[in-house]
Amino acid sequence: MSLPLVVKDLRLHSPRGRLLLDLPALDAAPAALIGIRGVSGAGKTTLLYALAGLLDRAEGSVRWGETELLALTPEGRARFRAANIGMIFQDFMLFEELGALDNAALTALFRPRAEREALRTRAQARLAALGLTEMGRGVTSFSGGERQRVAIARAMAAEAPVLLADEPTASLDRGTADRLIDDLVQLVRTQGTTLIAVSHDAALLARMDRVLTISGGQLLADEGAACA
Repeated sequence: MSLPLVVKDLRLHSPRGRLLLDLPALDAAPAALIGIRGVSGAGKTTLLYALAGLLDRAEGSVRWGETELLALTPEGRARFRAANIGMIFQDFMLFEELGALDNAALTALFRPRAEREALRTRAQARLAALGLTEMGRGVTSFSGGERQRVAIARAMAAEAPVLLADEPTASLDRGTADRLIDDLVQLVRTQGTTLIAVSHDAALLARMDRVLTISGGQLLADEGAACA
């Protein structure tokens, strides 16, 4: 299932009242490749987290398909994410006590029993494609780049309609990063996944259909395919 995105009057204030994010409108068709760029502290990750329904103080409207995400309870948003959104976090969000495969297949816990084995098989294939073959090795011994690859495999194995990625190539060498970019683009083109990626990587941004420039929590530019 593909999910269009419609954002209206999305705002977020800090606990002290400072405006962190102000996005009057943003639309994205299903199966879009959207990059988000800007200097550190511009609000890129804040926007990504708001689109995932991870920020309780967000105001306005974030609609994925027929679901108004910000109108749901925290539990309802969590259920929606589990079913519809794969996420690649910049700080990886891995469970230290688990091995690579168990981390990469973690979303199987939230799927119907009949889907779990297929998801675990996809996770193993993604890890192998990213060069990780020691599936049972604990992630406590992993380097930053290896942890990034586990997080990427977890998000892609879920085959969710939406994939939100925060600096997905940041900890990868250039060759691995370029292969990942190819895989992400293929995922969008063949499965209709919507990809929204925060990145400083010019190679990744060059492959996007659109590139949003964020500064001070506001959208400064929305460059289409001809400019990306």
